[in-house]
Amino acid sequence: MPDTGSTVPRRQVGRLMRQLREQAGISLMAAAEELEFSRARMYRIENGEVPVRKHDVIAMCGVYQADRQMTEVLIALAQESKAKGWWHAYGDVVPDWFELYVGMEQAAGRLRAYAPNLVPGLLQCREYAEFVFAKWLGKDATGVHNAVAVRLERQSLLTRELPEPPRLEVMLDEGVLRRAIPDRLGMRKQLAHLVNVSTRPNVRVRVIPFAAGPHRAASSGQFTILDFPAVGAAPPEPTTIYCESLTGALYLDKVTEVNTYESIWVDLSDVALSEDESDALIHAVIKESDE
Repeated sequence: MPDTGSTVPRRQVGRLMRQLREQAGISLMAAAEELEFSRARMYRIENGEVPVRKHDVIAMCGVYQADRQMTEVLIALAQESKAKGWWHAYGDVVPDWFELYVGMEQAAGRLRAYAPNLVPGLLQCREYAEFVFAKWLGKDATGVHNAVAVRLERQSLLTRELPEPPRLEVMLDEGVLRRAIPDRLGMRKQLAHLVNVSTRPNVRVRVIPFAAGPHRAASSGQFTILDFPAVGAAPPEPTTIYCESLTGALYLDKVTEVNTYESIWVDLSDVALSEDESDALIHAVIKESDE
């Protein structure tokens, strides 16, 4: 079974700790002062961004007056949170803020991605990924090589056997197809890959044509909606919206936030081409590039 890493137990610890703190009527700042933690550390714990040590769990549960059973549950989850995913082997190539997402991606049962500018990482071929990372990392050839290796390794989750691979649904803006990399052969390979990968039963690729005009997602930037399956008797992780920027990312899981993005996804589905129409448009762009 692939190592899905420590992301889910870390998020569970953080969410439960936040609930305990709020139930105790203690503010984040007051808790940080009592525990002698920095506000930033408290924030990162509650957002599942860092593992929590056993003695910290015991201290926090003491401040929040958690019962023995809850304390034991949190200690067990904290121990699970120390597990390392495969991506740790690549060191600094995976920044802390993206490490959390990679773990969530591995644990998700369904991924829905809106891509207004770039082919999403899970669908990039090597040539396309190399160009993207060369733009970001410059002349650091080793860094580019390792970053591409991580990107391609991530894609293996789409074909894994256990656990069942997630369903991936992608909405690409037509501009993504026409914003070519200098390597013309590499770009044609990327476009062909989009058509080929969409033949898999768990992958759907649809294109939002220029003719659709402005839509509700036009000002949102790229985002991914992650839905998680239930594991055993534990409730599933809440649906989370991932929004990435140049220096970090937002993880949104409040009901109002999720509902907004779910609504936008419905609107995108209404204006996007069907899968067959999308394949036809991609083939047309490939043909244009040959002329």
